[in-house]
Amino acid sequence: MGANKLLNFLRKYMMLIATVIVVIIFYFITGGKTLIPMNIDSLISQNAYVFVLGTGMLLCILTGGNIDLSVGSVVCLAGGVGAIIMDKHLPWQLAVVAMLVMGLLVGIWHGIWIAYVKVPPFIATLVGMLAFRGLANIIMGGYAYGIDNKEFLNIFGGGDSCYVPDFLAKVGPEMVIAGNSLNKTCFIFAILIAAGYAVFTFVKRVRLIQKGYKVDSLVSVIIKTILVVAVVIWFGYKLACYKGIPTGFIWIALILGIFAYITTKTTLGRNLYAVGGNEKATRLSGIDTRKVMFSAYTLMGVLSGFAGILNIARLQGSTPTYGVGYEMDAIAACFIGGASAYGGTGSIGGVIIGAALMGIINQGMSIADTPVNYQKVVKGIVLIVAVLFDVIMQMRRKGAKKKATSVEAAKEGGAKA
Repeated sequence: MGANKLLNFLRKYMMLIATVIVVIIFYFITGGKTLIPMNIDSLISQNAYVFVLGTGMLLCILTGGNIDLSVGSVVCLAGGVGAIIMDKHLPWQLAVVAMLVMGLLVGIWHGIWIAYVKVPPFIATLVGMLAFRGLANIIMGGYAYGIDNKEFLNIFGGGDSCYVPDFLAKVGPEMVIAGNSLNKTCFIFAILIAAGYAVFTFVKRVRLIQKGYKVDSLVSVIIKTILVVAVVIWFGYKLACYKGIPTGFIWIALILGIFAYITTKTTLGRNLYAVGGNEKATRLSGIDTRKVMFSAYTLMGVLSGFAGILNIARLQGSTPTYGVGYEMDAIAACFIGGASAYGGTGSIGGVIIGAALMGIINQGMSIADTPVNYQKVVKGIVLIVAVLFDVIMQMRRKGAKKKATSVEAAKEGGAKA
C-alpha cells in the first residue's frame, strides 16, 4: 500500500517537484538572475504562446495522443494577416477578428479531414504545417510588417504601457523596492487570489465529505494549500516589484480559466477524455466521436489564431519566419505537464506546469549563455524523461489492473468450487 501511495504521489506531483528543482538549479547557475522581477515578467511575455497553444494541443492529445503539427505555421499565417491589415491603417479590431477567423477556418479544415475523412492527424496537420507556412510567405511576399498601433500593443502585451494600471498607487505611503515603486494593485490582487484559492479548497473538501466522497487527508490538503498560496503571493510580489500585471498575463489566465472549465465541467470535456480512454466504447455508448474530434481541432485552430495575436503584439510585427518550432514547444508542454501519449489523461494545470518548466529552462539557459544547440539537447532530454515516466506509469497501471482481475477470477473460481 505504501508503494502505491508513493507512485500516486509521484504521478501527481513529479513535474511540480521537477520545476522547483530546475528553478533552484538555475538560481545558483545564474547567480539569482532568473528570479529578479524583470526576468519573471519576461518569462510570461516570452512564453505566452506556449500556454495558449499548449491548451489547444491538450484537447488534441486527449482524443488519443493526437497532435497538431501546423500550429506554428498557423500562428505565422494569422499574425501575417493581422499585421498587413494594421499596416494599411485599418482598425486593429478588424485585424483581431481576421486573425481569429483565420484560425477558425484552419481548425475547421483540419477537423473535416481528420474527423470525417479519417485522414490520420499526423498527416493532415503535417500537410497544414507545410501549406500554411507557404501561404503565409505568399501573403506577406517574403517581407516583414511592423506594428505601431499603440492601443493594440498595450492591450495584447507588446507596448511599454502593456500593464494593468496601479489603481491603489495613491493609497497609503509609497513603497520603493530595488528602485521601483511597489505596484499595490498587483500585490493586493495576488493576496486576494491566494485567499480565494484557500477558501475554495477547504469549502470543496467539506462538500465532498458531506456527499460521501473519499478525500485527501487534512494534513496533505493544508500542506498543498500553504505551498500554492505562498507561490501565488511570491509571484504577485515579484511582478509588483517591476511594473505590475502584464496585460498578456490577463489573456493567458483567461484562456486557461475558460478551458479548465471546458475540460472539467462540460459535456465536451468529458467526451474528450472518454474518446481518449476508449474511442470504440465511447462510440458504442452513443457519443458522436467525430464531433468530439472535430471540436478539438477547431478549438486548436482558434487558439492558434489567438496565439498569433499575442505573438505579433509582443514582437511588434510579423515576418514569414515567425512560429517556427512553436508546435514542438506546445507538445512538449503538454507531455511534460503529465498528458498521456496514449490519450485520455491530462489537465490544464499540467499544461501550466509544463509550459512554465519549458520557459524556465529556455530563459535559464539563455541567461547562462548556453549555446542554442545544447539548449535543444536539454529540452529533448526533459521531454523523453517525461514521456518515459508516463509509459512506466501506464505499464504499472495495466499490471495492477491485470493482477486485480486475476485475483477476482480466482475468488470466483473458489466460490464456485
